[in-house]
Order: sequence, then C-alpha cells, then structure tokens
Amino acid sequence: MTAMLAEILFSPDTQPQLVADCYALIEQEVAELSGVSGAGVKLAYKTVNTLLPGHINHMMRALLPLLVDELESYWANFRNSGSSEFGDYLAKHGREVSQALLTVTDARAAESGRQVVIKAYNTIRNSAARHVEAALPRVGNLLQRLAS
Repeated sequence: MTAMLAEILFSPDTQPQLVADCYALIEQEVAELSGVSGAGVKLAYKTVNTLLPGHINHMMRALLPLLVDELESYWANFRNSGSSEFGDYLAKHGREVSQALLTVTDARAAESGRQVVIKAYNTIRNSAARHVEAALPRVGNLLQRLAS
C-alpha cells in the first residue's frame, strides 16, 4: 500500500525541508503578485509581518498538517490517475482544491483572537481563491518533489 502524503512529508527526514520550501514558496508567491488584489495581499502580508514578526512562519507550521490533510485525497487520485505532475493535476482541479484549502484558513481566521490578523485576512479573502489556485502548480510540484 502506498504511504499517505502526510506520512511522507512529515517524516523527520523530510519535514524540515517541507517547512523551508513552503515558506520560500509563500514568499515567492506574495512577491510575484500584481494588480489591486496583489497589492492588497502584499499589504496584508507586510502588516502581519511588521506587527507580529514570525507569525506567518508560525501559522504556516500550524496549518501545514491541516492543508496536507485536505490534499490527501487529491494525492491518492493523482497517484491512481497516471498523471505525471501533481502540480498539473491540482491545477486541473483548481477551483475545488483552492476551496478545500481555504476551508482551513477560514476556520483558523474565525478562531483567531488577534484583530490585526482577522482584519488582514478578511481584506484579502475575496481574492484568495484566485491566488491559491494560481499557486497550485508550484505547490503540487513542491510536494511531489519532496514525496518522491
């Protein structure tokens, strides 16, 4: 039986690289955003980083297991599909995958007691699905590389 994605990614040998690569991917994705919604994301990101240094990294570490759980069924379906690139597979199911991933961040934002975080998240939430969907090829390729 094939190992679950979480078992592979959160193994002691792989997890440190997963965390470093995901943080780098977030930084890259935010830096490459453009337009009005991109400016909103960049402002929210900068605000949180300025007012709560280390919060993005902390939240990424906390959310990664939940996000990977959301991707487990996509990983299993990808492995059975004969597709060669997980990033392409995720992109083909982009709307569905982005909404699944955003359920995690929506729940976390709803639980937050930090008004600056809630305000920043609510500012960018309307455009988040589009940004998450655009990042799926890179996310999938990163996960596939680490899981191989």
